Amino acid sequence: MKAATSKSGAHSIGHSGLPVRIVIADDHPVVRFGVRNMLAPEHGFDVVGEAEDGDVAITQTLEHEPDILLLDLQMPRLPGLETMRAIMSRSPGVKIVLLTSAITTQQLIEALQIGARGIVLKDSVAGDLSQAVRAVAGGDYWIGGERVVNLVKALHDLMQRAAAQPERKTYGLTPRELEVVSCIVEGCSNKDIAKQFSISEETVKRHLSNVFDKTGVSTRLELALFAISHKLVQADN
Repeated sequence: MKAATSKSGAHSIGHSGLPVRIVIADDHPVVRFGVRNMLAPEHGFDVVGEAEDGDVAITQTLEHEPDILLLDLQMPRLPGLETMRAIMSRSPGVKIVLLTSAITTQQLIEALQIGARGIVLKDSVAGDLSQAVRAVAGGDYWIGGERVVNLVKALHDLMQRAAAQPERKTYGLTPRELEVVSCIVEGCSNKDIAKQFSISEETVKRHLSNVFDKTGVSTRLELALFAISHKLVQADN
């Protein structure tokens, strides 16, 4: 059984008493800025790189070899889970903490099976992030807003929950693709969608092409009708 070796106080929790080295990967600059400010050097953290999409997250991680990668689940160009797979196959020593606005139980299970060490919801970042990073850097996991030592038990509990409460059918659409579908239902143009998510119109077109393939529709109107009838979007009004 390996024991964590910390040569100094609680503020220095990386290898050999050095600060925990972190790469932040999120497509929103304001999120990266906020997270960087929370992980201040005086608290034992050192942000060594940033990435705005999945491909850059891979190159930044391989280049800097950080202790922790904070990875947005809904990344452009390459989704978070696919980015994780690529990184785990080439740099398995990096500990990945997912940042997300929402995650289904099935996605959580898949993320942990791929190799994620923690999941932090964005609306809990202010209260949980530093604790999550410390827990993961120390060799534990961070799930559901708390430190987890026994991953097998946590996975077992999650799988039981998934079996008891099946997720709503999403036809294989990713969280970002579902967001694009919601925008289509609201009547947004590709330019509107690109601006809202800070991605290129070409990326929007790629998302739509994937959505059309998965749902079997061929026009925006058909997609909107399909989304409403199959409850892919939540009615606010």
